[in-house]
Amino acid sequence: MKLNGKDVLICSCEDTMTLDPDAIAKATGGDGDLRPARHLCRVEMDRFGDVAAQSDHVLVACTQEAPLFLDALEDMGENAPAASFVNIRERAGWSEQGRPDAKPKNKNIPAKMAALIAEASLDIGDATSVSMISTGIVLVLGKDDVAIDAARKLGNRMDVSVIISGGAEINPPDVMDVPIFMGNVQSASGHLGAFEVRVENFKPTVPSSKTKLEFTGVGEGGVSTCDLILDLRGDAPLFPAHDKRDGYFKIDPASPAAVAEALFTLTDMTGEFEKPRYIDYDAGICAHSSSQITGCTKCLDVCPTSAIEPNGDKVKYDPYVCAGCGLCAVVCPTGAAKYSLPAGDSLSDRLRSLIGTYNKAGGETPVLLVHDDSFGRDVIAMSARYGRGLPGHVIPFTVNQATQIGLDSVLHALALGAAQVAILLPPAKREDRDTLLAEFAIIDTITDGLGYGTGRVVLIEPDDPDQLEAALYTDAPSAMPTGDVVGMGRKRSILRLGLDALHRNSPTKPEEISLPADAPFGAVNIDTDGCTLCLACVGACPTGALKDNENMPQLSFAEDSCVQCGLCKNTCPEKVISLQPRLSFREEARSHQVVKEEGPFLCIRCGKPFATHASLNHLTEKLSGHAMFQGGDRLDRIKMCDDCRVVQMTVNDDNPLAHGTVPIPRTTDDYLREREELREKAKQDMKEKGITDGEA
Repeated sequence: MKLNGKDVLICSCEDTMTLDPDAIAKATGGDGDLRPARHLCRVEMDRFGDVAAQSDHVLVACTQEAPLFLDALEDMGENAPAASFVNIRERAGWSEQGRPDAKPKNKNIPAKMAALIAEASLDIGDATSVSMISTGIVLVLGKDDVAIDAARKLGNRMDVSVIISGGAEINPPDVMDVPIFMGNVQSASGHLGAFEVRVENFKPTVPSSKTKLEFTGVGEGGVSTCDLILDLRGDAPLFPAHDKRDGYFKIDPASPAAVAEALFTLTDMTGEFEKPRYIDYDAGICAHSSSQITGCTKCLDVCPTSAIEPNGDKVKYDPYVCAGCGLCAVVCPTGAAKYSLPAGDSLSDRLRSLIGTYNKAGGETPVLLVHDDSFGRDVIAMSARYGRGLPGHVIPFTVNQATQIGLDSVLHALALGAAQVAILLPPAKREDRDTLLAEFAIIDTITDGLGYGTGRVVLIEPDDPDQLEAALYTDAPSAMPTGDVVGMGRKRSILRLGLDALHRNSPTKPEEISLPADAPFGAVNIDTDGCTLCLACVGACPTGALKDNENMPQLSFAEDSCVQCGLCKNTCPEKVISLQPRLSFREEARSHQVVKEEGPFLCIRCGKPFATHASLNHLTEKLSGHAMFQGGDRLDRIKMCDDCRVVQMTVNDDNPLAHGTVPIPRTTDDYLREREELREKAKQDMKEKGITDGEA
């Protein structure tokens, strides 16, 4: 069978799972017959070769024997087709509901197989990447002989230096085959291939050290550069989320096995390394700040590796430090940060293919199980091999990081017909759970307000397959209406498409849903009596939700574009703006609605429009008591345009540049004269009272 230009091959793996080729072919819409093999990787290997010889791309529904199939393709040389693989065994067929002896037959199993094959047939674009080059310069940090022994083992293949801190007595090596220094490590920065370590009290060794290693010199401060760091100090790590910093190895010096594993890994870390550029950042819609007034800091608050930092009114992403957790894209209200692995709209396309094919094949109440390709893949495989496997209605969805799934992806999946989205969170990601749960609270509020109830998105945190099965083999959630929603563009576009579909099929169809604080939807409430139409809020708004009118003093607001970043509120000089988190489905929320408008104020001298009534009234009230505007018609000058104000000052003032009497400078003679006058006055007072100098 051909599907999306790929020849699909499926196998029952020696009849250990039940296949329904007709149902799979019908659901996927493939061309030709789908004839399953029984032992494709061994007895029927010739069949694979025959198909490959006539194909441009082979899609094999087996991942365990992928190396064997790739070897066979390599033997074909230049005529070999491209190849891809999908696992329908551990993820579907080896479920207790999909085994040959399962009774009754579960129709969700072939539907899930069809969905997995359809998803695998898609053409997924590659993410862009950055290059990091390591020449093998390693800096070993430690306190004792463990660091020196590790450095000497690396020294045969790497360029190694050692910095020892602490006061431990260390035996001098008989051959100084690696440079050893003493120093106090203060901090570190950089990434694989470009680390900088700041050191104080830096001293070289004394060559004549006899019974213990000694160091000489006054102790200087400086920066050591290197490609890789092996930290055996046993102290606090030099980086936040240090386990996510490529090229930095924080190892327990008391664990010989951990040290040996690190040395084994380090010896292979020379050359050029490609790292995905995980985040596609659009500074044009970033809501971080405006005119040095801070608005949104969500990405800065959640980044575990400090790969994001303020950069003027925007932020700056360091792709070399970014570990790809995706939390910044999850919390970004505008979609300025978009997760780009996979690239473009591939994630939305995969969701649409997966859930759409499952529903088309007659599958019921699909639950999307989001997992990564390491821990998640392994725990699912262990469940299939030693336990019950995944239930038939649970569809695994592999992503780079489970923490990359946010509001837009979840609501898109629900709009397509997923009854629930379950996030399988690995133990190493447990510190990120609070960020995800805050997003889930917003989703619960939305789905409950739409009449679908809560619990449509859940977090599963298993330590073993039994816990995973316990979470999945429960009562299935109620079904959701199915739809065909094409998720295109950045976050806000996908959110609106998904929300519209959910509202369209909603049993309650509310006009408005109140949301918790920090939700990325809402209204801007403006006290129009206090608003002067200065339009500072318009200049600060990053999404265009607040807009002016070039032809007249007017302020309008489009609620659908508001992300509740707070920049307008923080910028407003009159403090008349407040935020109201909510989700509106009213038609007027989709377009700009006038909040306040008034005719322009006309110059009282020439009649030219030059300001707004509100701003002039406010300014007049503020300056009415100021000394510069007292007397005559000086206060009226505020109500004149720039030109007339100058004319008025020139014509009516004798000296328009005068600013009062200039005081005469006081000199030393003035102070001395005043002192003598005071003395004479005191003597005169004493004389009048009959007091002599002696009595005084």
